[in-house]
Order: sequence, then structure tokens, then C-alpha cells
Amino acid sequence: MRIGFAAPVSGPWATPETAVHIARSAEELGYDSLWTYQRVLGAADDSWGEANRGVHDPLVTLSFLAAHTTRIRLGVAVLVMPLHTPAVLAKQLTTLDRLSGGRLDVGLGNGWAAEEYAAAGVTSTGLGRRAEDFLACLHALWSGEDVVEHDGPFYRVPPSRFSPGPAQSPHPPLLLGGSAPAALRRAGRLCDGWIASSKATPTAIRDAIAVVRDSAEQAGRDPAALRFVCRAPVRLRPGPAPDEPPFTGTADKIRADLAGLADTGLTEIFVDPNFDPAIGSPDAPADEATSRADLLLRELAPATW
Repeated sequence: MRIGFAAPVSGPWATPETAVHIARSAEELGYDSLWTYQRVLGAADDSWGEANRGVHDPLVTLSFLAAHTTRIRLGVAVLVMPLHTPAVLAKQLTTLDRLSGGRLDVGLGNGWAAEEYAAAGVTSTGLGRRAEDFLACLHALWSGEDVVEHDGPFYRVPPSRFSPGPAQSPHPPLLLGGSAPAALRRAGRLCDGWIASSKATPTAIRDAIAVVRDSAEQAGRDPAALRFVCRAPVRLRPGPAPDEPPFTGTADKIRADLAGLADTGLTEIFVDPNFDPAIGSPDAPADEATSRADLLLRELAPATW
């Protein structure tokens, strides 16, 4: 199971200087990947949690960090498909993939925030069918054909040229989020893997992975080639407590929690401090937040396992 780390995107540690420091340090310490997430708006009543109050754009952040790293992969978990159009997003992702030397991993999901749907001019009606068409349109644009086109129920691309293509062939890996049975089957049929909810239990993750793999096999695809990724919203704390939730406590306790997911079928898990109020909350002291994140980065480095 590969280990990644989250880039600073929320709270006082999300500064250019800290982002570069975290990215370069993660690369030097042997982490496999850096991850961001998308949140366009924040809830007026703060009910979405402190880590969602003020979040930087995920692709702009990854583009910035691509220029300061050379090896580590760059991922987003996840982009909310209804907030984008496939053609424009495909151009952005293709450019980032080329500029990063083919290091991009793309997580996609349907999202859940009604406020963001409204701001984007879409509704929550037919999200599953919209996702199917969105993925089909991306695949058409990245087909490598001299002239591409797509005519679906939600998106249309007239016969056109889409170039240059991505650095990765045929395109950056597409990892689908979502826990509904239809979303899991969609991941197996159409994508390169699945992104689990950080709140899912090991049993739920194991069962979901089985559905994704079965769907891939039924579609004539190789289930063994799929990737399975999960975020670990960690909170490093100095002392043990019997009632601490998963990924909270000492470094040894967090490592044990992460290791407990190894037999679920996950191929990668990434450590994310953005959801620790002491780091990702806008109200956290900046110096303390950065120090906490840097300590976590080193305490959980792959070499310490």
C-alpha cells in the first residue's frame, strides 16, 4: 500500500512557502503522491466543517507544486463533475499532465453541496446519468483520434481537434469517488480506480472494492489493474486515549490505524492534515499549524513504517 500526503489547501498553513516546503519534503521523504480536494464555496453557517471554510483551487495548487517537484505524483480527490464542463476540464488536466511530466491522478465525483450546484447553474437531478456522459465525453476527447466528437444527453463536442494530448497514455488515471452501488459499478466499468470515503469502515471499503472489481471483470477489464485510494484525515496528538477515533493520537497509533486498512484491497492511502482543526481551521495559529503539519509529515514518512 503506497503512502501519500495532502498538500496545504485549507487554513493558515496553506501559504505558497509552506506548500513548497511540504511538497519538496514529501518528495524527499519518499511519499508517493500529493493530494488536493475541491471546495468552491463554504457554508454560511459553517456546518460543512472548518476544513471547508476556505479552500484553494486544487488544480491551480497542483500546477504550482508541479513546478517545485520532479518525482512525486499529483492528485485531486475529488473534482466535482457538475461544476465543470468536460471539454474545458480536459484541456486543464491535459496541460497539467504535460507540464508535470505525466504525474497527474484525477479523482472525480458528483459532490453533495446544493449551494455549489446552484452557483454552477446545475441541479442534483440526474447526477448519475450526467456522470456517465461526463466520463464518456472525457474519453472521446482523449481518444487520440485526429478528429474527436461526442454527442450525449448532457454534453456535446462537435467534430473538432483536441491537441496536444496528455503526457500519459491514453490519459491521466481517472479515479471515481462515491459509495452508491451505481457509482461503484461505474468506477469498475469506466474508470481506472475508485476513491473511498475517509469515513468508511474497513468492512465497507472491502465490500465496495469487491463491487468495483466485479464490475470491471463483467466489462471485460482487468480488475488487478485498478487503483483504490483513501484519504486519512489524521490528527496527531501527544497521548493515547481509549476513545480516540481512527487516525487520531500518537504517530504509532496512527500508523497502526493505517496498517489496519492494508487488507481491504486499498492500493494507496494519503495522510491529510487539512481536516485537523489545529492545522486546517482558518482560526488556527499559523506558526503552530505549520509546525504540526511538518512534524506529522516526518513522523509518518514511509521510511518509519
